[in-house]
Amino acid sequence: MDMKLFKRKNFSLLMAGKFISLLGSNMLQFALSLYVLAVTGSAAIFASMLSILIIPRLLLSPIAGVFGDWFDRRKIIIILDLANAVIIGMYAILMIINGSISVALLYLFVVLLETTEIFFHSSMSAILPSIVSKDELIDANSTNSLIMNIGQLLAPVIASIIYAAFGLRIILIVSSISFLLSALSKIFLHFPATNKMPEKITIKNFKSDLMEGFRVIKDNKIISSIMGIGTIINFSVSPLFAIGVIYIIKEVLKSTDFQFGLFQSIFSLSMIVSPLLFSGYIKKNKIGKLCFNSFMVTALLIFLMAFVPAPFVLNLFDTNIVPFILLLVISFVIGMFATVVNIVLGTLFNQVVPLELMGRTSTVFNLLVTVFIPIGQMLFGYLYDIISPSYVILLNGIIIVLALIKYRSILIEIDNQDDNKTTEQEEVQSIQVEEEEQPELLYILPGDETNEI
Repeated sequence: MDMKLFKRKNFSLLMAGKFISLLGSNMLQFALSLYVLAVTGSAAIFASMLSILIIPRLLLSPIAGVFGDWFDRRKIIIILDLANAVIIGMYAILMIINGSISVALLYLFVVLLETTEIFFHSSMSAILPSIVSKDELIDANSTNSLIMNIGQLLAPVIASIIYAAFGLRIILIVSSISFLLSALSKIFLHFPATNKMPEKITIKNFKSDLMEGFRVIKDNKIISSIMGIGTIINFSVSPLFAIGVIYIIKEVLKSTDFQFGLFQSIFSLSMIVSPLLFSGYIKKNKIGKLCFNSFMVTALLIFLMAFVPAPFVLNLFDTNIVPFILLLVISFVIGMFATVVNIVLGTLFNQVVPLELMGRTSTVFNLLVTVFIPIGQMLFGYLYDIISPSYVILLNGIIIVLALIKYRSILIEIDNQDDNKTTEQEEVQSIQVEEEEQPELLYILPGDETNEI
């Protein structure tokens, strides 16, 4: 990770804005979950608020992608940050006046915030690769990952303190201010405009540009393979940590709330440590090899994790301390390698997708990858209820291994393409050096001294 990037005004402003808005957004998300559960006492209502977010994502992601490629991205992200500040600020005023927010208005609140997030992401996706060179993308993505993970770690801690002391209204005010500050920081951003708007905005042009995003994914074997890998991993690994690990900690190991909080904090810490430890390793190794090795290590660790809740292992110990520590250590290492994969795949995506198509391609890509997460959560959640957790975790590992077998040739092909590009660059440089080393041409003109041409 190259800290020299922070000497650049654009990069520093972008990271500062993203960190501030992420901190405010995650604090609000954490506080809202506590507020909804406290007001309604219903896990079903809370779960429905999370589930309903898939509706705007399904309906609006393709539209947001095209708009992100058509219009000025800098203006869009500033306007959307200001929109979030206004929306959250209005709810803060409502909370101050009424003392509470109805469930119906909370549903509207989360849908509005999700809508702005969808359009924001489509425009933001092209900004990082616009302000750094391709050679700097790994460092830039590593730094971005580090900063975002720090925000995700700090937000629940800060939010829990403020919420316990002052309630939701102060969280709303702080979150609104964070988006306002984020918008102000982005006013000073300057980067090349890569958006491309058609001469005339029509449904036909919109449909044509929308389908182009699908074609980029379909026709580019690397992008479609990244999507396939991401879909399988999200389908398998996301339920493991969203449901499986929590189930093991609370129901199998009967851990205390303190142990559960400790686990969450240390697991989040793994995503912060990873860019610091592995940035140099990532830069020195080929992308395909990194992905394959990281996925393989993850699969092996998941197989190892499957033994933790097994009865014959639990019976070896009088308390849950040793199994808890084993689960914590394995999860920590998985978190580090998962972060490596995210950095590598994010960098690869930034390199192969044209900037003018980044909005529609990234939104379609993210939609197709994330849509399988709730499916996996429902399926594996059901399996945890009917069979031993050890068998469910083993199934998670088997799915990753099968994905590796399927996409191994593509990962090798990625590295071969890099080798070919390197060879071509070396040949061009060699030709240039040979041309530079050739003696200067001399012409002898009659009756004159030697003239240098």
